[in-house]
Amino acid sequence: MTTAVVVGSGPNGLAAAVHLARHGVDVQVLEAADTIGGGTRSGELTVPGLLHDECSAFHPMGAGSPYLQTLDLGRYGLTWKWPEIDCAHPLDSGEAGLLHRSIDATAAGLGEDGARWQRMFGGLADGFDDLAADLMRPIANVPRHPLRLASFGPRALLPAAVTARWWRTDKARALFGGAAAHAYYRLDRPATSAVGMMIVAAGHRYGWPVAEGGSQSITGALAAMLTDWGGKISTGVRVNSVADIPPADVVLLDLAPSAALRILGERVPERVARAYRRFRHGPAAFKVDFAVEGGVPWRNPDCGRAGTVHLGGNFAEIADAERDVVTGKMPQRPFVLVGQQYLADPGRSKGTLHPLYAYAHVPHGYTGDATKAITAQIERFAPGFRDRVVATVSSGPVKLAESNANYIGGDIIGGANSETQVVLRPRIALDPYSTGVPGTYLCSASTPPGAGAHGMSGFNAALSALRHLRRHGGDVL
Repeated sequence: MTTAVVVGSGPNGLAAAVHLARHGVDVQVLEAADTIGGGTRSGELTVPGLLHDECSAFHPMGAGSPYLQTLDLGRYGLTWKWPEIDCAHPLDSGEAGLLHRSIDATAAGLGEDGARWQRMFGGLADGFDDLAADLMRPIANVPRHPLRLASFGPRALLPAAVTARWWRTDKARALFGGAAAHAYYRLDRPATSAVGMMIVAAGHRYGWPVAEGGSQSITGALAAMLTDWGGKISTGVRVNSVADIPPADVVLLDLAPSAALRILGERVPERVARAYRRFRHGPAAFKVDFAVEGGVPWRNPDCGRAGTVHLGGNFAEIADAERDVVTGKMPQRPFVLVGQQYLADPGRSKGTLHPLYAYAHVPHGYTGDATKAITAQIERFAPGFRDRVVATVSSGPVKLAESNANYIGGDIIGGANSETQVVLRPRIALDPYSTGVPGTYLCSASTPPGAGAHGMSGFNAALSALRHLRRHGGDVL
């Protein structure tokens, strides 16, 4: 029987394993940690009874994933839950830009910029599935929907700072800026509009849902499906070299390029090794989990109805903070993402005590303590917040990297979204998943289409592995 080993059990590793297993391959997944899931795990991090997501939390791209949608993960326990408002972005004036799944409702709240918001995102949201089918594959492919791609491309290549000028109000600019900041890169650089535009378009198509029971439910559903198809998962198995990988017809690595190079060693052709050594990681996250009595006392009450709240002030302030972290400077007021997952999934709370998820963008490898800066940003828009905090657990870049080997320097998105790496990661190649070692493929977020619990990097790498097996007479469906 044709065999495969997948190293790493994040959503990409599990998606790759599921796809191979469904094609008749005998799959074994090896995970170094004691629990599976990588960044898609959940746990009681602050006080007993409160469920926190460890990293991945909101899933517009997961709900809209071209691959995950083909799987009946609901049968295995995955249920999406939506908050009343998907995302809020408060300003010092007391106003807040609000992102609803309904583009009409979003536009209605943006006043004079409402019509411009609809013109920017209406067509993108309507055609999101077609766009995703092209953009969530390697760039070296014949487009399936060339007209959609031609419409999106020129706008996506613009710096977010240029796109933001399309709107006249601080509210609309900031709402877009918070989404664009998910690129973890300078917003005055080319192609930084792409991430923000896709996240907003996905929100208008699918919303920004959470997984009921925590993001671990995504992991659990994929693992249960894999087991149903005969796959096996082993935890506590650390792979340090090829000698630690059981013999298999194909090997897929849900790892950073540097880790793959360390494991594969001299087997990697020098041209590929050079590219992996040149691969750059981006700014880091500093995460704080709070236990909050009665929730956050937002000055703008609409923020108390939003699953995600972006804190960073106006667009210029967000852009300044992102420029600082990319250049290695810790901003006084960093961009902060706050997660109120319990609004959509009340089972994460314990009575009136709620889990609050927050992380700031900080410089790569930052060793300071950003807890006070994150707390101050929340207090800025929610006076009295500090008085409601019952417990706090902080995880800086060093701790994040210790918890997940792929979070190098605290980079949780698998690599810098620089002008070239945002589309040509981890190297320029017709098959970016190939390591150059026959039958061995990279399937982590360091490969296209990048970060997110969408499983597409794993699915795409599995397609490459299946092509290899068919060329070499493998017994696959």
